[in-house]
Amino acid sequence: MVKISVVYHSGFGHTEVQAKAVYEGALSSNKVEAKLVTVEEAIADIRQFDDSDAIIFGSPTYMGSVSAKFKEFMDASSPIWLKQGWKDKIAAGFTNSYSLSGDKLNTLMQIGIYAMQHSMIWVGLGHDNTCKNGNQGDPKEINRMGSYFGAMAQSDNQPSDVTPPEGDLKTAQILGKRVADLTKKFKYND
Repeated sequence: MVKISVVYHSGFGHTEVQAKAVYEGALSSNKVEAKLVTVEEAIADIRQFDDSDAIIFGSPTYMGSVSAKFKEFMDASSPIWLKQGWKDKIAAGFTNSYSLSGDKLNTLMQIGIYAMQHSMIWVGLGHDNTCKNGNQGDPKEINRMGSYFGAMAQSDNQPSDVTPPEGDLKTAQILGKRVADLTKKFKYND
């Protein structure tokens, strides 16, 4: 059984919806135990990831970067970094913003570099954009923003029960399942 943690910050609930989709995707793979952890919970107990085989990180994109609360979590993990306690754990990331771009790639790269600082093994999305016939950006399609570094979502200025759209949530599920499947291969050579 592999253990996967999905740690995230959500300022308005939209990234939490995305985190739950990542979590569901991870659980859809056999022999997986997964947990959702807010950055507030993670900061209070940074050692809770010691037995995780993979950690999937999520932050909203604010001003082209991770949120301040997510950065606080990153900084709180410094004692883990000092001892390379997350070395060779699988890592991946996801983000959400109001704009289609919103400079989300920068956020994912910041999370990826953070994972590399911890000597983790980064897993990208591994799924093409399914938009066809000039229908770019269709909210029902998977990976509609064409991100390969991680899962991106875009949320309209609406409540989190109606946005992000279904294609972005399917994309998040694909990321969670891919991390789970690859973690099993890495851990058990399946």
